[in-house]
Amino acid sequence: MRIDAVAICATDLEIVHAGSPASIQGGLPFNKNFTPGHEYMGTVAALGPDVDEFRIGERVSVEIHAGCGQCKRCRQGMYTSCLNYGKPEKGHRANGFTTDGGFAEYAVNHINTLARVPDSMSDAEATLVVTAGTSMYGLTELGGLVAGESVVVIGPGPIGLLAVAVAKALGASPVILTGTRNKRLAIGGELGADRVININDEDAVEVVKQLTGGIGADYVVECAGTEATLNQAIHMTNRGGKICLAAFPHEAATLDIAHLVRNNIYAYGIRGEGRSATRRAMELMAAKRFDATRIHTHTFPLADLPTALRYARDRVDDAIKVVVTTSKADAIARAAE
Repeated sequence: MRIDAVAICATDLEIVHAGSPASIQGGLPFNKNFTPGHEYMGTVAALGPDVDEFRIGERVSVEIHAGCGQCKRCRQGMYTSCLNYGKPEKGHRANGFTTDGGFAEYAVNHINTLARVPDSMSDAEATLVVTAGTSMYGLTELGGLVAGESVVVIGPGPIGLLAVAVAKALGASPVILTGTRNKRLAIGGELGADRVININDEDAVEVVKQLTGGIGADYVVECAGTEATLNQAIHMTNRGGKICLAAFPHEAATLDIAHLVRNNIYAYGIRGEGRSATRRAMELMAAKRFDATRIHTHTFPLADLPTALRYARDRVDDAIKVVVTTSKADAIARAAE
């Protein structure tokens, strides 16, 4: 496929500076002639032998993972937990993680990772499908259809903000968002949060209990990954409730496990956008159930990728989601105007 646009994820920044190929393949150098970038979309430019599922010229978005298809987890539909993770010789692929990704003009993708982009959706919006799909996957693992359930999202980053949008689109009530940045919390309100909590000003656990009749939330999606917020998640979840751990903590955390056990609270770790969640997120976005572009703040051409990475890393101008477009895609778009 010809890559038309790619969004920058915090995990891309970690791969660029720490080196996923090194952790997968072992040893330095960390880059190993590797192309990162995993939140991308584009246009089908060529087809492999016997591929008839897509046509040349179709716009598609790409999800990250294509499992080996043969291990126990893949056969259960859990291809993001593929037991052959990082072994391309066994058929596993993770675009931008273990195989070359989207910071390029062209990429090769397995058909299982592709979803058609409707004509009504812009290139930039289509790059956000993976982020929305990750949020969708978290809610799928917690309970799928969440209509009528109370949901708290901790952390107004890209996944957290779209978790608010997806939860609201699925009928959750109330949807509560916590964080420290008022501007991002305001975007969460625009995406459907019934209540936002700045944890610098209010006790999040107490407010959540007040809003849920004193019992706590049914579902909590933890997208911050700090010791404090992880414990907040534990203490604001009701008995028998569920917590989705969607962030990657950078340090070991001391948690109130006894509270989890005493209250029969379930915790689910997720990685990426499994169980075809990107396709379901795509349908919600195509139906305009929420406006994912509210988190898209900056756009750069591929030639300015270093600048785009800096904006994303340093949150320049309060950057949330930075999207990079290719010159070929821009030229084609101008020609069509």
